[in-house]
Amino acid sequence: MQPHKCQIQRALVGYFTSAKFLLYLGHALSTWGDRMWHFAVSVFLVELYGNSLLLTAVYGLVVAGSVLLLGAIIGDWVDKNSRLKVAQTSLVVQNASVILCGIILMIIFLFKTQLLTLYHGWLLTMCYILVITIANIANLASTATAITIQRDWIVVVAGEDRSKLADMNATIRRIDQLTNILAPMAVGQIMTFGSPMIGCGFISGWNLMSMCVEYLLLWKVYQKTPTLALKCSKVEESELKQLNIKKENDMKPAEGVQLIVEKDVTGFEPQQEKEVGCAARIAEPFITFRDGWVAYYNQPVFLAGMGLAFLYMTVLGFDCITTGYAYTQGLSGSVLSLLMGASAITGIMGTVAFTWLRRKCGLIRTGLISGVAQLSCLVLCAISVFMPGSPLDLTVSPFADISARLFENEPLPTIASPGGEPEVAFATGMPNLLNGSTTPAYADPEMSPEPVPLISVSLLFAGVIAARVGLWSFDLTVTQLLQENVAESERGIINGVQNSMNYLLDLLHFIMVILAPNPEAFGLLVLISVSFVAMGHIMYFRFAQKSLGKQIFACCTPDPKAVSDSSLPGNTSTV
Repeated sequence: MQPHKCQIQRALVGYFTSAKFLLYLGHALSTWGDRMWHFAVSVFLVELYGNSLLLTAVYGLVVAGSVLLLGAIIGDWVDKNSRLKVAQTSLVVQNASVILCGIILMIIFLFKTQLLTLYHGWLLTMCYILVITIANIANLASTATAITIQRDWIVVVAGEDRSKLADMNATIRRIDQLTNILAPMAVGQIMTFGSPMIGCGFISGWNLMSMCVEYLLLWKVYQKTPTLALKCSKVEESELKQLNIKKENDMKPAEGVQLIVEKDVTGFEPQQEKEVGCAARIAEPFITFRDGWVAYYNQPVFLAGMGLAFLYMTVLGFDCITTGYAYTQGLSGSVLSLLMGASAITGIMGTVAFTWLRRKCGLIRTGLISGVAQLSCLVLCAISVFMPGSPLDLTVSPFADISARLFENEPLPTIASPGGEPEVAFATGMPNLLNGSTTPAYADPEMSPEPVPLISVSLLFAGVIAARVGLWSFDLTVTQLLQENVAESERGIINGVQNSMNYLLDLLHFIMVILAPNPEAFGLLVLISVSFVAMGHIMYFRFAQKSLGKQIFACCTPDPKAVSDSSLPGNTSTV
């Protein structure tokens, strides 16, 4: 009995000191800090600007635009530098930026009255610009961290065991699901029972502590995984690929080596000797941007990545758009919080379903099954548009409220999602979240609104919550396809472009809401969202058809290796 107990203890110690667990722990700390900051920065900006959402809207647009334009460049930087340098640099820049932002915000909260009187308020305006700029730098550094850890380090730590890679991806998503709910709740309680200034101080202190711990964890993972120190460049990968081709053609080894040497001598040594001019330096980011998108288009998993991006063009999620609509339909804040908790549970169920389906059916078929499951659940959302209680009225012009406000010279109301992106509130009923009131904006204090049938909104949220199982399983499928089938030397730039595509479709869905902000038009937005999700899965179906051919209609059969259908034509991954 005693030897068995010692074995268990050794196994536990081995797991808690393994590179895999240390990676989970570092990701949990990083994600917790990110979620707290994304939630709090929008509230801080609203509080500072006199309960106006202008600064939050500007911040959201700056963040989305920056990632859209710089995603490929950030990814290229990740590819061209050593893994440890990239991870440590992005970690320090991200946390230092948040700490600096927190300190600046504390100063503004303390001396806002004095700053308003200096230089006719221009000093305070410069402080706002400085906060948004530094916060944007923090978000860009966070993007670099996510690319290098979740798309590169995790692949190397898993080694050639793709089942282990799938389990690690699923665990990372579970951590994301939990922190998405718990971190905003924690910092929200601190800000409620304390003050915004206390919230700034807490977040700054957390990031300082977290940065030190994460830095140490990264170093430990790097030490425990020697292969992280080995990173193939594009030149080396092309050489290896060419050498393999020569071997397949039964060429002599000397001839293959000679070709590589010639390529190295004629193709790269003159470039090192050539001086780079000023114009070339200026043009380099634009060339990188172009090359990144071209490389993304040429990837064998291009259609799968596009399919995932199209899922961002939707109002069927738990953001402030759907929350605002729910308030107009009579749902209370407590009910919505329960629904959000249910969505987190179904999201975690999706990660479990992914690992099980992948073992049984293979990776690509898992994406097909997940897509069918998500679309089947979203049919409930489409049906809800035509059920009793739905405010859908196509006779009401979606631009009526915009026109009225333009004539009245009033700004369009906006709200902010947890990620900081601006969203437009519904003109006829957005709750006053800042004051803690759930009374619709249109309600007359002396009149109680007529009860709205809950059949439509119940079907809507039932579909949204149930669809999370297929959504997160599909997300993990595409994530692993990118990890397995993108060349090691291009993981950064390809995933950077993928992030840009996601932000682009996300911005389009905000624009869609801006053009049709009335509750009467929300049903139309639901139908458009379902259509975009369907188009995304059609793209993935086309990708699967190309990869599997006629086998996509075969019955699911147990596959011990579960990797045979995830190696695509043109795959140059070194995993």
